[in-house]
Amino acid sequence: MKITGIVIRILLGGLMLFASIAYFFDLIKAEPPVGAIATMNAGFAATGYLFPLVKSIELICGLALVTNKLPRLIPLVLFPISINIFLIHFCLDRQNLAIAFFVLGANLFLLFQQRAHYRELFKL
Repeated sequence: MKITGIVIRILLGGLMLFASIAYFFDLIKAEPPVGAIATMNAGFAATGYLFPLVKSIELICGLALVTNKLPRLIPLVLFPISINIFLIHFCLDRQNLAIAFFVLGANLFLLFQQRAHYRELFKL
């Protein structure tokens, strides 16, 4: 289980690093989205801050996952982002649903792996 956790942590961290670096340096020339996902992306881009904020968080979290810094905090920080990645792809863009499943599943696995450290958060 320990080696599985290391592999999943590094894969998720690498994916977050790749996604954020590709965004900031415009590395991927993909087809422009169409339909509802295009409308959503245009709305997010119109805010001027949302994509850079999310990609900055992904970059910091990706670096922390790859280097194993703050292993209890980073899955908590990434959880809302991974839920949104999954829901956006589930509702609007089913082509990339496998990646969204991986991101959410990996994040849930890392949270489950650290569950003993979160017990104090849920005490009443």
